[in-house]
Amino acid sequence: MGMHSSIIRTWKKMRVTLEIDEKKMKAILKLTRQQKKSPALALALDDYLAFKRRQAFVNRVMAGETDYQASNEEVEALAHPEA
Repeated sequence: MGMHSSIIRTWKKMRVTLEIDEKKMKAILKLTRQQKKSPALALALDDYLAFKRRQAFVNRVMAGETDYQASNEEVEALAHPEA
């Protein structure tokens, strides 16, 4: 590999025990299209964290705390990517 190889991050995995409402777990399994609970929860958590990062970025843009220049439509698209 040369100097321009991509950076690969590896995350340390943790085992946890959770008490979660059965209806919520079924919804998470359905929404993530996963059959097993651990991958479904990991995917849901990844999606939530990505959402919070997008939300924080949009808030910084709207507050003028960054030099990112975008139209209102572009900022709204970042805030609501599924729309």
